[in-house]
Amino acid sequence: MIKDFRRLRPVVSRWFSLRHWRSQLAFWSGGLLVGLAAVVLAKLADGAQLLFDEGLKLAWWMPLIVTPAGFALSAYAARRWFPGSQGSGIPQVIAAAEIVRHHPRALDRLVSLRILIGKAGLLLFGLLTGASIGREGPTVQIGAIIMRLTGRIGGVAGNESALLLAGGAAGVAAAFNTPLAGIVFAIEELGRSFEQRTSGTVILAVMLAGVASLGLLGDYTYFGHSTAVLMPIPDLYAVIVCGIGGGLLGGAYSRGLIYGLKHMGKAFGGWIGRHPVVFAAICGLLLAVLGVVAGRDIFGTGYGRARLLLQGVESPFHEFGVLKLVGTLLSTVSGVPGGIFAPSLATGAGIGAELHWLLPVAPLATMALLGMVGYFSGVVQSPLTAFVIVMEMTNSHDMVIPLIATSVLAYSMSRLVCARPLYHSLSQTFVKQERDNRIEAKTDAA
Repeated sequence: MIKDFRRLRPVVSRWFSLRHWRSQLAFWSGGLLVGLAAVVLAKLADGAQLLFDEGLKLAWWMPLIVTPAGFALSAYAARRWFPGSQGSGIPQVIAAAEIVRHHPRALDRLVSLRILIGKAGLLLFGLLTGASIGREGPTVQIGAIIMRLTGRIGGVAGNESALLLAGGAAGVAAAFNTPLAGIVFAIEELGRSFEQRTSGTVILAVMLAGVASLGLLGDYTYFGHSTAVLMPIPDLYAVIVCGIGGGLLGGAYSRGLIYGLKHMGKAFGGWIGRHPVVFAAICGLLLAVLGVVAGRDIFGTGYGRARLLLQGVESPFHEFGVLKLVGTLLSTVSGVPGGIFAPSLATGAGIGAELHWLLPVAPLATMALLGMVGYFSGVVQSPLTAFVIVMEMTNSHDMVIPLIATSVLAYSMSRLVCARPLYHSLSQTFVKQERDNRIEAKTDAA
């Protein structure tokens, strides 16, 4: 009996420890704050895109002026005042998780209040000027920042890895209103950099963020309710077509993006590296020309067109998927802060629709749904996250088996084209920058 009590004493002491409850309160309040921030950002992002769409209705030529100027200003602001805010935000969180183990003071360059302000502000500005970006990746970075700041206020010391993981996962859950996807994303994508013992804390933070999102926005599905249905024989054909096609295109996009971001500065004799703001303006002009000539749906997140495709509504132009891919690539390499989650999902729906027109083995809505999960899985190379997030966003529980099969097949195809996962490859850029900064600081000190 005495031996059993001695074994339980650490557990009892922990439960009655003020430090333990302060830590738990920090995670709980952080999860709720992340959910609230995600909802506010979603509303503001929708408003910014709506303003751009209204301007486009008034003057079809508006993007030819506004988009290049917006790209240039955004790229300049990101480099001048908010370095570390460029791009998606997910690579920054992964890099921060790696850096915190050895150099926690360097985290302010990736997850700080300054970055939060710059990320949110420039994301909204990008959508206001027509950039093909999404808010979900930035919400991951913002969620990690909020959770880290909450932990500091709550006195949570020495556990910043858990704070970053919980905040990032809560950001996904609240951004898409998909709690299960947030948990899977934490385990599959972010969790490669964290310890297993943080899983309970992460799940609780994700749940609280989801509660905040549900309480403020209600029980909605991001892309509505898909009308996709499959019969046994077409099942196999549609899965093969969308899995192979979506996976190869997703892998090609990831490979092109990784190569472009790493080597773009050296192109044309280093001209792009010396004139990044001018290059951003050129990217904005190319996107504007594509949007004006081919269709305005390639601006912004692409949410509206993807939703219609999932409901089986034909697109006025069949090249939406490919053009959305190009538009998202231009927006990302320009240095404009913004994510690729929503644009990639919209691109996938468009690619599925294009495959339907080429190989009509299944209804349009079905091919759009499978194209969405196939392309997204090919881009991020996280098949479980892709399957769960698409299933939750479209309420397609009857399509579980085809979605899983397409996602796994697309992941395999993507690996043939791009050997390393996108986010982890991009995160190494930030890790390398920090390593170079430390070496430079030591050299100056010597």
